[in-house]
Amino acid sequence: MTTEDRPQGSSESNARRTDSGIEVRPVYTPADASGWDAETKLGMPGKPPYTRGIYPTMYRGRPWTMRQYAGFGTAEATNERFKFLLEAGQTGLSCAFDLPTQMGFDSDHPRAEGEVGKVGVAIDSLADMRLLLAGLPLDKVTTSMTINATAAILLLLYELVAEENGVAPEVLGGTIQNDILKEYVARGTYVYPPRASMRLVTDTFAYCADRLPSWNTISISGYHIREAGSTAVQEIAFTLANAIAYVQAAIDAGLDVDSFAPRLSFFWNAHNNLFEEVAKFRAARRMWYRLMDERFAARDERSKLLRFHTQTGGSTLTAQQPENNIVRVTLQALAAVLGGTQSLHTNGFDEALGLPTAKAAKTALRTQQVIAHESGVVDTADPLGGSWFVESLTDEVERAAWAYIERIDKSGGAVAAIEAGFMQAEIEQAAYAYAKAVDDGEKLIVGMNRFVEEDGGATEVFPIDPALQKAQMERTRKVRAARDQAAVEAALADVEAAARGTQNLLVPMRAALAAMATLGEVSDALRNVFGVYQPGR
Repeated sequence: MTTEDRPQGSSESNARRTDSGIEVRPVYTPADASGWDAETKLGMPGKPPYTRGIYPTMYRGRPWTMRQYAGFGTAEATNERFKFLLEAGQTGLSCAFDLPTQMGFDSDHPRAEGEVGKVGVAIDSLADMRLLLAGLPLDKVTTSMTINATAAILLLLYELVAEENGVAPEVLGGTIQNDILKEYVARGTYVYPPRASMRLVTDTFAYCADRLPSWNTISISGYHIREAGSTAVQEIAFTLANAIAYVQAAIDAGLDVDSFAPRLSFFWNAHNNLFEEVAKFRAARRMWYRLMDERFAARDERSKLLRFHTQTGGSTLTAQQPENNIVRVTLQALAAVLGGTQSLHTNGFDEALGLPTAKAAKTALRTQQVIAHESGVVDTADPLGGSWFVESLTDEVERAAWAYIERIDKSGGAVAAIEAGFMQAEIEQAAYAYAKAVDDGEKLIVGMNRFVEEDGGATEVFPIDPALQKAQMERTRKVRAARDQAAVEAALADVEAAARGTQNLLVPMRAALAAMATLGEVSDALRNVFGVYQPGR
């Protein structure tokens, strides 16, 4: 009997598992989704426990925010890309920053050598932020900034530029990632020790509750945990464990849970296993509702809504046959939409090779627009709700994630688990298992370990101007030369004094930045008090 003649389901091995190791049965019946029709497990869109979405009609009113990631080289170049994307129909801005900016170093610092403008835009001072935001309608567009250790600095610079342009703080909308715990777990762009970093996070919560009420003060990120090699289950378990730590830290600092929780948001990855990804998003919503309702006794229903941004999986993209990535990104974007995301970034097909070119960025945006306007998935809320397979898988993902959270709780919470290396070790094991499966051919990657072509064809790569760092360094030096140095030194002394005391750090930091102190100088003032985190010490 040939392969074509063999009946479906008669292959020698019918074992199937999701990327998290959850068994997938050949067929599903009502018995496999024991609670899918129960009010306590499923409910309706816009109603607790929000399994089916946080809004009653979801995308029937308007689609998700299409927020393409941009940020490279100089502030001027990134500003041009922002305007290009807005003209192409993007509905929100999203900004990446280079590694020196992420690590609290100015572009002329020795440790910035060779990294200025390479994986994001270089922002050293208020002068750079003015150029980055020039001509943008800050009162109408929302901006997401992927920044963590220096998140408070970038937020304050954004607020100062908006104020200069006559935009009041209370109307500013956007998000700072500001999720430092996942940096210790998965990414590495931390500066200060965990507990000092947590103070910066909670001070930002308090500052925004008072001055920027429409700003999302944190985007608790599973994205980078997944990029480091975690499973889908680990992604939501470790991210929600970090979220628990942030909420508890804010409460311990004297904040009422409902004063900041409505502005918490999440950031998830989307990978290729469409149904597990949909189940992951649905399970995460249900778990957050339960945590905020039961553990933290939130009274405001907005505090219980898991609002999230999704980005398609960068680690799933291949340098081989890069056009195949358009298909992968489409599947991942569809999973995010079917899972109920509030905003979405779709990766460029060339991102395994370098920063996305303009062509790749536009293709990625058009992918979202085709899904939104041609696929029909926006016509009803939670179109996969009630599927015996999806509901069973949602239950299984949730069960496995709760098991992780219980282990982390018993270890003393997320900070203690991170300090003990628990999350890091679990991710390393999952990453190794996945890489081995690919190397052994058990996990098929089209164009990489199957259906390989000798000549994948030439692909345009985004160019990096080698003169960029020199020009950026010169601009920063001119800023220092033109300012009132005595005023800057006094303001930086106030930052150090606040760090030694209990004052909200963002108040003196704002004054220092307004006086034209640089990002590196403000970071150094905090380093002088908090020190620098050294893993394993």
